Amino acid sequence: MAPSAPPNDQRQTVRYRRKFFLMAAVPLVLAMAALAVLVAMQSRDLAEREIAALETQLLNAKKEELRNYISIARTAIGATYGNALPDDETAKTEVAQTLAAMLYGQDGYFFVFDYDGKNLVAPRQTHLINQNWLGLTDIEGTPITSEFIRIARSGGGYHTHLWWKPTTGEQAEMVTFVIGLQDWRWALGTGIFIDDIRDTVAAARAGVEERIQRNFLYIGGITALALLLVFISGLWINLRERSLADAELKRLTQRIIDTQEEERGRVARELHDGISQILVSVRYALDLARRRVATGDARAGESLDKGIGSLTTAIQEVRRISRDLRPGTLDDLGLGPALKTLTDEFSDRTGITSELETVVFRNRLDEDAKTALFRVAQEALTNIERHSGASHVAMRVWGHKTGATLRIQDNGHGFQPTEKRGGLGLRNMQERVEQLDGTLRVLSSESGTVIEAEVPLTHLLRPNANTKETA
Repeated sequence: MAPSAPPNDQRQTVRYRRKFFLMAAVPLVLAMAALAVLVAMQSRDLAEREIAALETQLLNAKKEELRNYISIARTAIGATYGNALPDDETAKTEVAQTLAAMLYGQDGYFFVFDYDGKNLVAPRQTHLINQNWLGLTDIEGTPITSEFIRIARSGGGYHTHLWWKPTTGEQAEMVTFVIGLQDWRWALGTGIFIDDIRDTVAAARAGVEERIQRNFLYIGGITALALLLVFISGLWINLRERSLADAELKRLTQRIIDTQEEERGRVARELHDGISQILVSVRYALDLARRRVATGDARAGESLDKGIGSLTTAIQEVRRISRDLRPGTLDDLGLGPALKTLTDEFSDRTGITSELETVVFRNRLDEDAKTALFRVAQEALTNIERHSGASHVAMRVWGHKTGATLRIQDNGHGFQPTEKRGGLGLRNMQERVEQLDGTLRVLSSESGTVIEAEVPLTHLLRPNANTKETA
């Protein structure tokens, strides 16, 4: 058997929870995502600047080291080169042997190319000697020999390229420093492999990425914790609101029950004290008339007349009670005539003079507004009769740009509104007006009480609506 669908209020509650969670969670997730991206970008940018600075510093140190090596080589061959003529082959051989013997580290050595591209010195890669390498390039297409010669002709400088590493036989990145021995048309240089710098930079970048990922994890954890707190707080708020709503519902239910019981008690008292006694007197009059007719008593007609009069009174009482419960004038003619009938009956019943001033609405108030204002007036007159000690009541109802207003004023001794807080009268008036999104104001002093009930413009119908209300 399939489970039954949840009631409307439960579905509304589920939708409310979802909306609440989304309204709280989506901005939080978006903010955290934006924060994570911003932190990652700034961290990566800062790290790149630091890595670039580190790489430049390491390269500068390598280049300075190359300068020192070239200075040592120039010192070693200075005497021979300085005293030799351009065509002194013996001196050239001696210098080449001196340079070939100057090895350092595992891969360091000095090389010599003449300006025609022929290699003269390459102690760790002897297969290059006496070969012309003028068009030599690395695997990326970077010219090598021709660039050495160009730098040497210009006086000296650095060149970065790929070269075969003696210890591995594979090409690796190298920085070379070349100078020119112009008298002999030689390009003398040495180089240092910088793959260790690249490894250091790569390790630094890997560390940055690891830190960024760790930051993402931290932010994700904080976001998850925040979402959990949002969920828990939303659940707590929902349970609290549910508890308050249940308490308010119980209170309102009890108030409705109290109002119903009070109204039933009032109707029961009127039926018992009024109509019931009148009907009993009718019964006695008819019973007396029957006995007099049976005995031929001429006073039988008087008894019938008395019974008919009492029955007429009972009919009037039934009509009065019916009007109190729901006046037909309100539905047939509108609010103005219904208030007129209400105030006239109030004056006739209590002896308190009443005055009614109304603008013809032409029945432009909707049913809810008419009923609410009539009940406010009815409840106010009941309170005036019971508690105020007033001798005059002025009632005015009119329309304006923001809606319609009912104003009731008496000249009684007044009261403090807080004293009547527990009474159903003011609470009923307040709740009826609030259901229409209106306002109820109560001003009371020793010289009298003023009650104003205002309903908003949304409860006024269009002027072309069917009209019943008359002047």
